[in-house]
Amino acid sequence: MIVALLAAFQLAVAAPSPVSDDRLVVKDATRSVSVALVPSASGPLLRAEQLRPVVPLTVSHLTGDQWMLIVGSSAIEVEIGNKFARVGSEAFQLSAAPELRKGALYVPLQLVAEVVPRIVGNLVWDAQRFELRAFSSPTRYSDTPVSQAGAPSVARRRAAPVADDVESGHTNRGPEIAVSAAPLGALRARRLVVVDAGHGGPDAGMHGPIAGGPRVLEKNITLAVAKRVGAALGQRGIDVKYTRTTDTLIALSDRGRIANDAHADLFVSIHVNAANPGWKDPGGARGFETYFLAEAKTEDARRVERMENEVVKFEAKNSARAGDPLSFILNDMAQNEHLRESNELAELIQRKLGRIHPGPSRGVKQAGFRVLVTAFMPAVLVEIGFGTNASEAAYLSDPAAMDQLSATLSDAVLEYLKRYERRVATGSEVTTVGGLGRQ
Repeated sequence: MIVALLAAFQLAVAAPSPVSDDRLVVKDATRSVSVALVPSASGPLLRAEQLRPVVPLTVSHLTGDQWMLIVGSSAIEVEIGNKFARVGSEAFQLSAAPELRKGALYVPLQLVAEVVPRIVGNLVWDAQRFELRAFSSPTRYSDTPVSQAGAPSVARRRAAPVADDVESGHTNRGPEIAVSAAPLGALRARRLVVVDAGHGGPDAGMHGPIAGGPRVLEKNITLAVAKRVGAALGQRGIDVKYTRTTDTLIALSDRGRIANDAHADLFVSIHVNAANPGWKDPGGARGFETYFLAEAKTEDARRVERMENEVVKFEAKNSARAGDPLSFILNDMAQNEHLRESNELAELIQRKLGRIHPGPSRGVKQAGFRVLVTAFMPAVLVEIGFGTNASEAAYLSDPAAMDQLSATLSDAVLEYLKRYERRVATGSEVTTVGGLGRQ
């Protein structure tokens, strides 16, 4: 539900500019970027990507006319031809509708001067100088609970202990956690990663924790983390597509198809684990694990497989896709080809998460997850922790911890892609079907 519909502020776009009335200056203490403004019937537009490197912004195409501007770890959703922008549950009226010109997204100056500074607290619009200025001390978006769009990008946060309601999708800030960002690494080819937020809509996924602590729903945590992962990948020069960006149900079989249709290189599905009630101490179960698609080898892997595939009961009974049998045929060339690559990506994720995650590593595992069956590319499913455990539920619902997890997952993806390109360069890797075959 839209919490507030804010009428557009009247910008002094006609105010004299010391530089030029057809260019916007974006600057911080060390850099200055001049961004060209282009006219439209409703006011000046600018190419969103040109705000970088001063503004940590990534432009991501969702589907059709829908686009997302990821600023730090927050998301602004816009639509071509629509004079409204959405940030989580809050909507902003725009002076002009976004446009697509030669494949690039152009947004109204008003969005950059009003909405972006509202999300990223260290940005200030100076109408007299016609400048967007960045300062070194960002503040949190409106000091309000985090929406589904997530919290702004803050390298270190300090706040009271988590006392939140992730069940409703809102969280308060958690303890101070340092978030590391890997240096940008050049890849020889543009790479596209599909980020899948597990569950959604009527399928809430895991409920937790078992005994005391903040109540969490898996679908809210996975969405908040997925958006942060997308932002972190964008900062590393990797293109991103999401299977969902709102609290909606996407059929498991459709998620892989989204990746296939986008000709993605990798598919990463994010989930929160739940303990088996039959365990001796289910509330004490902790840790993280990463799966790739193959026949489950252990009873615990089969348990997680059943749990994550259970969403099919929410899918339309008359849907042909929802009725497809769960079948992964390891002889199938399109799947077999990517098993080794998926295993390597899973191992990298586990190794890097082990450096920052408070819980133990539960290792790389394999199972027949329906969400991975239809993704014909290297694909993994990451269980980022146990929401049934009180301490891990608090950790997973802390925005700063989400930032840290997301940066680490993105580091693992970048390292995997670099390794893959090195193998291709030396002739030790041949890929002929889908996925990483693009060069």
